[in-house]
Amino acid sequence: MTVRAVIKGVGHYLPERVVPNSEFEATLDTSDEWIRTRSGIERRHFAAEGETTSQLGAHAARAALKDAGLEADDIDMIIVATSTPDLTFPSVGTMIQKELGMTKGFAFDVQAVCAGFVYALSNANAQIVSGQAKRVLVIGAETFSRIMDWTDRSTCVLFGDGAGALVLEAQEGTGTSDDRGILSVDLNSDGNYRDMLYVDGGVSSTGDSGKLRMQGNALFRQAVSKLASTAETAMDKAGITAADIDWVVPHQANIRIIEGTAKKLGLPMDKIVVTVQDHGNTSAASIPLAMSVGKARGQIKQGDICVAEAIGGGLAWGAVVLRW
Repeated sequence: MTVRAVIKGVGHYLPERVVPNSEFEATLDTSDEWIRTRSGIERRHFAAEGETTSQLGAHAARAALKDAGLEADDIDMIIVATSTPDLTFPSVGTMIQKELGMTKGFAFDVQAVCAGFVYALSNANAQIVSGQAKRVLVIGAETFSRIMDWTDRSTCVLFGDGAGALVLEAQEGTGTSDDRGILSVDLNSDGNYRDMLYVDGGVSSTGDSGKLRMQGNALFRQAVSKLASTAETAMDKAGITAADIDWVVPHQANIRIIEGTAKKLGLPMDKIVVTVQDHGNTSAASIPLAMSVGKARGQIKQGDICVAEAIGGGLAWGAVVLRW
């Protein structure tokens, strides 16, 4: 018998405030056309004052539980991928556990920036396959608007806030790529690229939260090659080829990166779930947000083979192949 981590439900949440590109024109030397041309982004959502990452994540978690037809106490474990926690500690996961009224199990966070959700899925899969948990709530939630330098037009126009969540459940499979659930994972990191994307603050260095800094052109060059490579490795591990893929659900950072990766993989854009125009870069929240929106649009259906791939600060990157 092979144990697979199968998707039972998906959900997402976006803050009420929608920020169009035009809103930046009053304070920055930029324009709607400049932002669209370079990123594909048209709008993004920002959390309200006092609205925290854990609150966004709890909303997404409730939506995923409802979609799965489950209650909070049906869950054994919560993993939250985030780089913008409410507090230095405790974890956002435990805060969401309390918010949901979950009275058993355990919760924790993982931090791999924009690749965080892929890392969280890998952790959830390992816990399910090992028998440590039967049902896992995997959440990506971010409030990146809290770490923006609003004078830096090259970064502050790119990011947004939001949350997405999946419920995974242990089910028996045959051990082949015909199974539903997570079929393979590939994870990578290289700390030599740290300065390409980082926040210039922290508890043990400056004592404050800092602001996001990015070398956009250098990161772009790394992103396309590394995303295509990790997706191909994950496909090899799963025993599939690009011809078998129904959907790629990429990290929604920049339309040019998404298009470049699709081209390297030999896939048409009509097989790519794209939400960057509406959400901007929501870091660890972007893949589960796109999965939830893709299902709601009628794109992703049960039985479809999906490849999720992401790259973020670290650099950290990876891919997951799953059958919905």
